[in-house]
Amino acid sequence: MICLRRKLEEKLVQWKDRSEGRMPLLLYGARQVGKTYLLAELGEKHFANTVYINLETNPAVAGYFADDITPERLIRFLETTVNQEIIPGKTLIIFDEIQSCERALTSLKYFCESAPEYHVAAAGSLLGVAINREHYSFPVGKVESMTLFPLDFEEFLWAMGEERLAQEIRRCFSLLEPMAEVLHQKAIELYRYYLIVGGMPACVELFKRTGKLVLIPTSQNEILNNYVADMAKYAGAADTVKIRACFNSIPAQLAKENKKFQYKVVQKGGSASLFGVSIDWLTQAGIVLKCQKLEQAMNPIAVYVDLSSFKLYMSDVGLLVMKSGLPQQSVLTGEANLFMGSVAENYVAQALAANGHSLYYWTSEHTAELDFVLQKGRDIIGIEVKKGTKVKSKSINVFSQRYHSAYCIRFSEKNFGKTDNLWSVPLYGAFCV
Repeated sequence: MICLRRKLEEKLVQWKDRSEGRMPLLLYGARQVGKTYLLAELGEKHFANTVYINLETNPAVAGYFADDITPERLIRFLETTVNQEIIPGKTLIIFDEIQSCERALTSLKYFCESAPEYHVAAAGSLLGVAINREHYSFPVGKVESMTLFPLDFEEFLWAMGEERLAQEIRRCFSLLEPMAEVLHQKAIELYRYYLIVGGMPACVELFKRTGKLVLIPTSQNEILNNYVADMAKYAGAADTVKIRACFNSIPAQLAKENKKFQYKVVQKGGSASLFGVSIDWLTQAGIVLKCQKLEQAMNPIAVYVDLSSFKLYMSDVGLLVMKSGLPQQSVLTGEANLFMGSVAENYVAQALAANGHSLYYWTSEHTAELDFVLQKGRDIIGIEVKKGTKVKSKSINVFSQRYHSAYCIRFSEKNFGKTDNLWSVPLYGAFCV
């Protein structure tokens, strides 16, 4: 297996080295984004030994949590189960698929309060879904949460052995200085590869190993099938049908000129009361990214959200390209395909989410629309996404004049540059924001 370098590794090591106030770790993320692999790598590189327990595939162990869940009792049981000593500070305990065992999640509270000397990390592909069950006793304030996303474009470059190109992109972004044309074209080509491959580790590994884009859809289809299997497993039969219908509608939703999610696209006569819970399920499972509409782009932007209006993006752009049926050659050649605008927008949404930004967009009485709006400190930043090198648009000017934004960003396939308060950033530089 090819080792994939992930940005979250540094935060995991910081968690491991924290001498005071360290709490059990809860790692969120969609299925197959690499949570288990990342925790196993942490154990191998930074601990003397690792105790790994999969609570979904090991019901006997999961059943032991039904009774007393004091750390002392659990540690004794785990030592017997894996036949090795668990040493505070030297052993990493991993509870995988923890959403399968409610009491295991509750036990993290007691590890925090009574046995903070142990390093306990838990992961689950459907934690967001699971902790919203009414009977769940979630250890609020007793765990440190992190979220792992698919590889972003910078991590993809690392996987492809292009660390120096990634560094040069960051340098040009910091100075808003055009990149050498030959490097710019190379980065554009790799960006187009990324749109097809996406950031799911299995797909990146396959492309790294074979260099064949034609093999990628088969791997992506397997991931999508696993998502569907999860829907059937963790939701009722009726809910599963509605969740799948919402999920399957995403390419069609993004293909519309107005990309606002419309329930009638899912089903004639569809409504929030019928499909609202399904949207929440997909969001909490990490399968989709929700981008809320802003009524006003003023500080603080979170209080001006229109909760009834939103766009949905897929959590991985490669999965969107595959699911939409967009031909790979259309992506590679950058041909004038209308849906490529939606693909570029999804890519930017994924990059912003991976950097910890909440997703918002803005519209003005149907006369202007801005793809994304960020708040950084007191600055409100408008972001426009263009799929190619044609960048004419009035929306960003309308937004800038109305809200006197410190600066705005336009993503496109044009090189780095700056005009007044408008930053021109190539799409491949989205990971810098």
